[in-house]
Amino acid sequence: MLKEYEVIDVKKIKNDFPILNRKINGKQIVYLDNAATTQKPLQVIKAIENYYMNFNANVHRGVYTLAEEATMEYEESRKRVAKFINARSYEEIIFVRNSTEALNLIAYAWGRKNINENDRILITQMEHHSNIVPWQILVKEKKAKLDYIGLTEDGLLNQEDFYKIDKPLKVFSFTHVSNTLGTINPVSKLVKMAHETGALAIIDGAQSVPHMPINVKEIDCDFMVFSGHKMLGPMGIGVLYAKKEILEEMDPFLTGGEMIKEVDFYESTWNELPWKYEAGTPNVEGGIGLGEAIKYLENIGMDRIREHEKKLVKEALEILSEIKGLQIYGPREPEIKGGVIAFNVEGVHAHDVASILDQEAVEIRAGHHCAKLVMKKYNVPAMARASFYLYNDSEEIQRLKEAILLVKKIFNV
Repeated sequence: MLKEYEVIDVKKIKNDFPILNRKINGKQIVYLDNAATTQKPLQVIKAIENYYMNFNANVHRGVYTLAEEATMEYEESRKRVAKFINARSYEEIIFVRNSTEALNLIAYAWGRKNINENDRILITQMEHHSNIVPWQILVKEKKAKLDYIGLTEDGLLNQEDFYKIDKPLKVFSFTHVSNTLGTINPVSKLVKMAHETGALAIIDGAQSVPHMPINVKEIDCDFMVFSGHKMLGPMGIGVLYAKKEILEEMDPFLTGGEMIKEVDFYESTWNELPWKYEAGTPNVEGGIGLGEAIKYLENIGMDRIREHEKKLVKEALEILSEIKGLQIYGPREPEIKGGVIAFNVEGVHAHDVASILDQEAVEIRAGHHCAKLVMKKYNVPAMARASFYLYNDSEEIQRLKEAILLVKKIFNV
């Protein structure tokens, strides 16, 4: 029976994650690095095991039973992904390795065909490197222009910057939720701003799709990318969503087997969507595992997962703010903050913080988090980061606090 203030039954959920039973230095682990990758429930692990034990075969090519079963499960997962984000069709779902590959695919396949000299591409200072470096390479190659929206001291986008840059724009690419600051950006508004200038809108959903309900039709973005391993799924499987009419006009990213319809001596024609962009043997077990992960999330409910994380963030902000000498970055309002809290302990490097927390079996991330432009904004070399998910609870926030107090004691700060 759930207590009145509880949104989801965390204790029951924890039972589905074998790794959460592990102990370090005799202490039960507290896993708080979910922005980097999430743990996998038994349901996902067993789905992958079932594939390898019962119908391991290549997809789309064989007419024998194993191949047909593998193809059916793999393509059912694609349909489940489409439904999960409310895409118009499974044809708009391209399986890739991760969000990074998806963003590179866009920059390469769409960008090199459509970006010309002096065209302008807009991104933000809070982006992950995977939504910066591909555009840097593209503008250098095409002699185009790259502009940025900056950050406020509170870790919000300075939207006024949008109106100060030269127009027109060809691309506006931005994160939905910052992987360092936790900032939840107003994506529908940003998409509308992009479209009003004639630009395509690209959303990095790596930190949003696993944590909250997403409806790409309502948001009206042209592209959205996300990674399976950040939403209980396996590593090596990710998703590129794109409007069908855009995918039809783009050229393939990779070429070879699977993505072709016909090959002659001097020219070839491409396969139908979505396979036009999926050259070679795909990560079949990854796709099946991702489908099972989505099924798990749907059974709990994305609204409930989001409410649970808001509760955790509110509690964590209140508790951690009591610690003297602790600097917390990003917005302080749970309504506009994902399950991410980046912080530094005054006088202690973030790596030392993380090392001591690890001795207490509290697992967090420390570093620049592939977001060096955020580090430049706050003039720090690194940040410690605790990031939450559906299997975290209030007790673990207390463990985090106690471990940080131990850091202060050890360093006498």
